[in-house]
Amino acid sequence: MMKKRTIFAVAAVMVAILLICGCTGQPPAEKQQLRIATTTSLYDTGLLDHLKPMFEKEYNAEVLIISAGTGKAIEYGQRGDVDVLMVHDRPREDAFIADGYGINRRVFAYNYFIIVGPESDPAGIKGMEPEEAFKTIREKGMAGEPGVVFVSRGDASGTHSKEQAIWKAAGFNYSTDIRGSGDWYREAGTGMGATLEMANELQGYTLSDIGTFLAYQRDLDLVTLVDEGDILLNVYSAMQINPEKYPDINSTLAKDWINFLISDEVQEEIASFGVAEYGQPLFYAAKDAWEKIGVPEAEVKDPVL
Repeated sequence: MMKKRTIFAVAAVMVAILLICGCTGQPPAEKQQLRIATTTSLYDTGLLDHLKPMFEKEYNAEVLIISAGTGKAIEYGQRGDVDVLMVHDRPREDAFIADGYGINRRVFAYNYFIIVGPESDPAGIKGMEPEEAFKTIREKGMAGEPGVVFVSRGDASGTHSKEQAIWKAAGFNYSTDIRGSGDWYREAGTGMGATLEMANELQGYTLSDIGTFLAYQRDLDLVTLVDEGDILLNVYSAMQINPEKYPDINSTLAKDWINFLISDEVQEEIASFGVAEYGQPLFYAAKDAWEKIGVPEAEVKDPVL
C-alpha cells in the first residue's frame, strides 16, 4: 500500500512539474491574445473570419484583427501595436524588415488584381493589357469622354501601390500626370469594399483584388474587363513584429499564427475558400507556387522556429 502511495505521489509531482513547464502539449488554461494588423482584402473577403476560429480553438487564443490599408497596417506594426502584420506590398515589406520592425516573413497566399468597370465599358478597355487599359482610361477621361471615371483607393494601401506601379509601367508619373489631373480621376480614400461600392455608384472603373470583387459582386453592377498581365500578380505575406524592438509582443503566439498559415491543412483551406459560393477560389495557396510567384522557397515552406 505504501508503495502505491509513493508511486501516486511521484506521479502527481511529475504532472505538476509538466504543467508548470508547459510540457504537456496542452494549450495554456488562460486565453492569450494575438493582435493582427491586416490589409482590408484579407478581411473583407471573409478569409480571416473563416480561419480565426480554427486557430483560436487549437491554441486557446483570442485573435484581435485590425483591418486597414497596407500603409496604415504598417504604421501599427512600426508602433508595436500588433504582434503580426499581414500585407501585400513587397517593396514596403522589404523596407519594414530592413528597418528592423519585422522578422520571419512567410508568403501564404496569392491571387490577382483585375480592372473592373461598367458593362457598357465607355473607354473600350475590355481585353487590353493592364498598362494599355490605364493609358486608354486616362486619355478618354482627360478628353471628357462621357462616363469615363476611374476610382482609386487613394489610401496608401497595397492596391493603391499596385495602381501606381501600373501607371508607371504605362509611362506616367503618378504625382504629376494622374493625381489631381481632372474629374475623371477620383480618390475614395478607403478600403477595397467601399471603393468598389463608390465605383459602382459612379459607374466607373477601378482596380481590385479579385477576392474582394467576388465577395462583393452580387451587390455590384460592375464586371471584370481586364484580368491578364504579369503586373496583376498579388502576393500576401505575414510577418512577426520584431520582439527585439518591441519585447512586449506575443512572440510565441505570433510564430504559431504564421506556422498555422503555412501548414498543409490551412493551405488547403485557403485554396478552397470561396469555391462553393463563387465557383472559384478567392485566393490560391502559396505552398507549391513559390516559383510561379517569384519568392524564395524558404519564405513559403520553412516553419518559423
